[in-house]
Amino acid sequence: MKPVVLSGGSGTRLWPLSRVAYPKQFLPLTSDKTMLQETLLRLNGVDAMGSPLVICNEEHRFMVAEQLREIETAAHAIILEPIGRNTAPAVALAALAVDPDEVLLILPADHVIEDVVTFQAAVKQAAVEAEKGHLVTFGIVPTGPETGYGYIQATKESEGVARQVNCFVEKPDLQTATQYLESGDYYWNSGMFVFKASRYLEELEKFNPEMLAACRQSYQKAEEDLDFVRIDRAAFEACPSDSIDYAVMEKTDSAVVIPLDANWNDVGSWAALWEVSEKDSQGNALKGDVLTHDTSDSYIYSDQKLVATIGIKDLVVIETDDAVMVAPRNRVQEVKEIVARLKEDKRSESEQHRKVYRPWGYYDSIDNGERHQAKRIVVKPGAKLSLQMHHHRAEHWIVVKGTALVTRGEEQLIVSENESTYIPLGTVHCLENRGVIPLEMIEVQSGSYLGEDDIVRFEDKYGRIPENRS
Repeated sequence: MKPVVLSGGSGTRLWPLSRVAYPKQFLPLTSDKTMLQETLLRLNGVDAMGSPLVICNEEHRFMVAEQLREIETAAHAIILEPIGRNTAPAVALAALAVDPDEVLLILPADHVIEDVVTFQAAVKQAAVEAEKGHLVTFGIVPTGPETGYGYIQATKESEGVARQVNCFVEKPDLQTATQYLESGDYYWNSGMFVFKASRYLEELEKFNPEMLAACRQSYQKAEEDLDFVRIDRAAFEACPSDSIDYAVMEKTDSAVVIPLDANWNDVGSWAALWEVSEKDSQGNALKGDVLTHDTSDSYIYSDQKLVATIGIKDLVVIETDDAVMVAPRNRVQEVKEIVARLKEDKRSESEQHRKVYRPWGYYDSIDNGERHQAKRIVVKPGAKLSLQMHHHRAEHWIVVKGTALVTRGEEQLIVSENESTYIPLGTVHCLENRGVIPLEMIEVQSGSYLGEDDIVRFEDKYGRIPENRS
């Protein structure tokens, strides 16, 4: 069985912690591991489980590779989508990348499943059904009349655990959801699937041949780039956008559903995250440096500063390095309105944090002025920034920890702790950490324009040229 992890989401419903450039699947929301890592780790112990195949946005490729490395997991492939086209094309790319007889386990990267034993048992049952030619989905046994999920109706007759799918239905109103719950024939749609690669491609060919043709063309023209498979942009842009549900599962007569009661949650909002988080005696889920007085049933997250609350109930309070959000717990879905406003106003807070991750480490913008900017830069051992130059800014580097090998024009120099160097405007330069500890330094930029797009790369070990990739 081949795990296929879909990691293309932007996760803006958990703003301000989750953002387009660093969405929720890369965050440690429910444990010390990220949601992507938890998705893979919960497969440990399942027999004959192969190396995972991850499908992600181009911009997230280095985060995926690093997080797999941290849990000592080697990917079968990391397929990069140049543009989002929903889940049906993404899974088609995965099916084209493996042996046709391979059984695929399709998993979103951002779900919580607390009962791992029950989940693994369901996966094994699904593999048996997939070998029979069925397209299997997991139906979550509902715990209430939830209006935020789609539902799967199963037929009443069943010879085994798997039940024939009767239909998929959209998110219902409360009255309809209550009827679904009372009938016992409806399950929440989990978005997880198991089927043979060949069977999925056969059904996709039957119901959406245009989509499959575009996926085949984009995969055939794919290029390998370091540990990644870059799908051809032009061919993939021509691909129709659709979900697995609409493109295949709602149309095929081979769909079966396996009921799953394993404390599943798709963590689609701050309220959902509160539900799955450990709570104190007052019903509060507290993360970070938080002090409470007369506070109950709230989710409070502190990233940088001390957060203190007095006399509140049923609230969500989120503090990050550049934003604070406060909302009633029953209105957190409206965070999308804030994100929409930020995008409309072209504010960077919708896209990225103050701390921005790069393949070599990260930088944190600690001060900004009209003609200056200061960053704290951390370079991983063995990592190297691209050989580059800037048209509009000069840079002053001060090393505070570790040792930097600096290329400045025609010269190379070693800069150690409490030492500094100056990079004049227009000078070709490079920074490398050949040590065994992280290199930490302060960069002060000055000039008429300080945007990240004022970078001309000449050499880059991470493949970000010739197209000046980020």
